Amino acid sequence: MTIQKRLDEFHLINPIINCNDTVIIMDTCYFRKDFGVMAFRDHCRNKNIFWKFTKHEKLAEYIMGIEHLLSTGWNVLGIVCDGKRGIFSSFENVPVQMCQFHKVAIITRYITRNPKLEAGKELRKITLLLTKTEKENFISMLEQWYWKWESFLKERTYDIETGKWHYTHRRLRSAYRSLTTNVPYLFVYQNYPIRQLADQIQQIHWKVYSQI
Repeated sequence: MTIQKRLDEFHLINPIINCNDTVIIMDTCYFRKDFGVMAFRDHCRNKNIFWKFTKHEKLAEYIMGIEHLLSTGWNVLGIVCDGKRGIFSSFENVPVQMCQFHKVAIITRYITRNPKLEAGKELRKITLLLTKTEKENFISMLEQWYWKWESFLKERTYDIETGKWHYTHRRLRSAYRSLTTNVPYLFVYQNYPIRQLADQIQQIHWKVYSQI
């Protein structure tokens, strides 16, 4: 109770930092189910330049955070985020890159780090090439994978209890669909002058890939 009381009494004051060009990495870290910190990190200086406590990760709060930075003089060259629904269309004049680290984590939740199915093993290998290839090559690899496993992915299983058919390899299909749906946002950095900065961001994220 003493710790909670001190937290409640603590008033967070964001530091004053000289504004400049920046690429923002934004994400929310939860310390318990209803308590997290939303942080906006200036990649160029490796500093958090704005943050706020939050109960739930909401799109509106991310928009508010970026608007706050813009209003205080920051020139946001690009944004790297986890791909929350609606976020890619929320910033008209700022390119938004989906964090490739988050995408690999999502695919891992679908097919695990050690897939048993051969199709899953191949899809994981393709996924792990995200930071090592160009957009066109990645799309080509996904297409070739799908053509090879198309019949396998369309296999269905009959559920005796419900009397309905469903796809046998649903999690594998979901992993593939997740990749193809987000391809337009996984390589945004390759289309802009900020590519060098974004490349550095990807390298930072990939340092922790061994944990996924």
